Amino acid sequence: MTDTRERRGMSRAVAVILAALGLVLAAGAVTAPARADTTICEKYGSTTIQNGRYIVQNNNWGDDTTQCVNVTGTGFTVTQASHNKPTNGAPGSYPSIYAGCHYANCTSGSGLPMRASDSRFNGVQTSVSMTYPGSGVYDAAYDIWFDPTPRTDGQNTGAEIMVWLNRVGPIQPVGSRVGTVSLAGATWEVWYGNIGWNVISYVRTSATNSIGFAVRTFADDAINRGYAQRSWYLTSVQVGFEPWVGQTGLAVNDFSYSVGGSDGGGPGNGCSAAGAAPTQWNNGYVVDPVTVTNTGSSPTSGWTVTFTLPAGHTLSGSWNATVTTSGQTVTARNASHNGSLAPGAKASFGFQVTRPGGNIQVPSGYTCAAS
Repeated sequence: MTDTRERRGMSRAVAVILAALGLVLAAGAVTAPARADTTICEKYGSTTIQNGRYIVQNNNWGDDTTQCVNVTGTGFTVTQASHNKPTNGAPGSYPSIYAGCHYANCTSGSGLPMRASDSRFNGVQTSVSMTYPGSGVYDAAYDIWFDPTPRTDGQNTGAEIMVWLNRVGPIQPVGSRVGTVSLAGATWEVWYGNIGWNVISYVRTSATNSIGFAVRTFADDAINRGYAQRSWYLTSVQVGFEPWVGQTGLAVNDFSYSVGGSDGGGPGNGCSAAGAAPTQWNNGYVVDPVTVTNTGSSPTSGWTVTFTLPAGHTLSGSWNATVTTSGQTVTARNASHNGSLAPGAKASFGFQVTRPGGNIQVPSGYTCAAS
């Protein structure tokens, strides 16, 4: 459980007690069979989706009021919550979805734990799209955990990297602000604190409800700042919400995690993406095709391609894919007619971009994840 969020103002003694309690509760919280459209109201209830690829957890660790989540095939929605926590303390809960291992509750095919020095680590990708309600006090955030050992149970003691996509109300991360940085096509405040492990929080200066990025994007920055180590192990990639007041209506619509364009080492489910040379004019260009290839040994049911637009460039159109943007990060998901690919088969899509005159840079970093 992410019951370790007592860090926000409680004493270390209380933290130890709650962490120990969390271990007891975790030992008794059995993951339910995989099933979408399941409602979970148990304090630490969870269930698997997509044949165990991800786990959705209610994780109402910081409050005794009832919280319920409805689990879908790709995420969850908070359907009942009435938190009313002081905004200078800890949040009420962390309903979330994850890949990896959390208190001995592990997903299948994630490849985690994985050492950050492992060559596969460079290919760890994730994306999410969310829905935010119009009221309440909460943050929407990734929680990415590292441990000095390949831990699958208990509290990680290395680094906790939080990536805040949105915050509503007078709340702030653990510790104090130590700088700003440009990552994943946006500007982020950087916060740091230590509560028995390092907590590094990246708070987006302009909110977004969707993003796709390589985990190393934020991990490398934390390592360069001395807050994490290359010898530590990535144990889980989680994303969800920390509500202080409310909040029904928070939803993860779609979450993905992949390693090198695959599902983390399981059979099949790999893909690659490559963009053609752009057709350019002074203030814009077209990339067509972007070719998606099933590099796995099993058919795909869908694919997601992410890439980065140069600063100042704006997506103005696309075809044969559903495309969203977050800052300069573009996420393209298959259309209804081109998601199913046999091994070795290809699909394609295209897009158009406007840009300042004379700026002849082009998109870079195409990555692909298949399901």
